[in-house]
Amino acid sequence: MRRSFRAAVLRTAGLARPYAQSRPLSIETVELPPPAEGEVLVQIKAASICHSDLSVVSGDRRWPLPIVPGHEAAGIVEEAGPGVASVRPGDRVALVFLTQCGSCARCVEGKPFLCERGTQANREGRLISGGPRLGFKGLPVHHHMGLSAFAEYALVSEKSLVKIPPDLGFVEASLFGCAVLCGAGTALYTAAIKPGDSVAVFGLGGVGLAAILGARTAGATRIVAVDAGQAKKELSLALGATDFVDAEGAAQAIRALLPQGVDAAIDASGTVEGFEQALESTRRGGSTVTVSLPDAAKQFHFPLSRLVAEARTIRGSYLGSCIPSRDVQAFIELYRQGHLPVERLVSGTLALDDINEAMDALADGRAVRQVITF
Repeated sequence: MRRSFRAAVLRTAGLARPYAQSRPLSIETVELPPPAEGEVLVQIKAASICHSDLSVVSGDRRWPLPIVPGHEAAGIVEEAGPGVASVRPGDRVALVFLTQCGSCARCVEGKPFLCERGTQANREGRLISGGPRLGFKGLPVHHHMGLSAFAEYALVSEKSLVKIPPDLGFVEASLFGCAVLCGAGTALYTAAIKPGDSVAVFGLGGVGLAAILGARTAGATRIVAVDAGQAKKELSLALGATDFVDAEGAAQAIRALLPQGVDAAIDASGTVEGFEQALESTRRGGSTVTVSLPDAAKQFHFPLSRLVAEARTIRGSYLGSCIPSRDVQAFIELYRQGHLPVERLVSGTLALDDINEAMDALADGRAVRQVITF
């Protein structure tokens, strides 16, 4: 029996702002079939709004349309399909935006964050098990990152779920599948920050602020937070940053504080300009890591001779180089110990009907993580 429920559907990307007027996301009644082999139906209880969701709406990242966005959420298992063994109805789960097939070359070598089959399914707007499964009046609606969490229900692969403790709030839990993995994971794994390191974090959205938490947990003794304007200064310092500089002229300001540059710079600005400033703030022999996903057509230029002569490392970080089945639970434990106070990242909660206004708040930099609750 097919299930009908409310979801935020994007049919046209790139509409003019403010989104409160152009209304790119419409609340519609969509349908799903029962879970097939390896699939799970989840009742969404909280869905956080990330800059990657905004990039779907703005058109900076191209996705097949129509689509239900949303890739950072938590909920309760409603129904499990044949062959599902890791979860059962009633379990509380966090949703992770990249399914791991477990059998491709990247999964086998222990890098499920680069799963080839999961990545291909995401790009095609379907589940790894097939689809699209979503429908509207008999026509297909695509899945965003295998989740489509801006909805009352989501049909996902079993491998997109991680069980969470029953006492963990859904609002906080929703952040562990993206912001915490991508931010804290990048600091701990991709950048491999060590005790005593100096770090600069560019872009203080949910991922950037989580990177500050990760850098602090890793033992960095100097953490420079970088953002446009002063709005995020107080929060970044409260979360562990030792210094704050404005994004304009950031590299020069950082070198005024640390003349040799920082050991590691993490770019979560979402812009090429932010990445270039991060690169210029890094010392000789240091590493520059980016988690940003700007428009795919944008490029940066850097002299190859400097890359060699200064022994620099430039890396991209996807899903924070994390293994979700291991790291979600580990980060939850760090949260319980007070090392990752992710509740400080939540700007507020809202209803699904207010999603267009929430996209404006995110685009304007007036919010960190807004969470839709059901």
